[in-house]
Amino acid sequence: MGVQIATRKSGDVTVVDLQGRVTIGSSNDELSSTLRKLISDGAKKILINLDGVPQIDSSGISTIVRSFVTLRRENGSVKLLRPKGHVHEVLEVTRLIQMIPTFMDEKTALESF
Repeated sequence: MGVQIATRKSGDVTVVDLQGRVTIGSSNDELSSTLRKLISDGAKKILINLDGVPQIDSSGISTIVRSFVTLRRENGSVKLLRPKGHVHEVLEVTRLIQMIPTFMDEKTALESF
């Protein structure tokens, strides 16, 4: 199963809700395309909701890091919401959990922007 992506606005924050695996191939390509389009359309605050993601690989991590770096250069920000299980472990092992602000509560995450 690939990934399903839904976007929604909460004030000036764009929330990207993900459901499914984010791994090399079409699911990562779709996530990359979605994030690039949001950024090119002017989104400066993006919250990536990982609550429904059971697995992420290096390509998915790379896509998130690329968006984080791009927005940081443009005075924007990417933050992560509810990574759990394997996804949380991957973020800890790669130390991205210290680099990219990560939250377990959506309200707190939205207020942090």
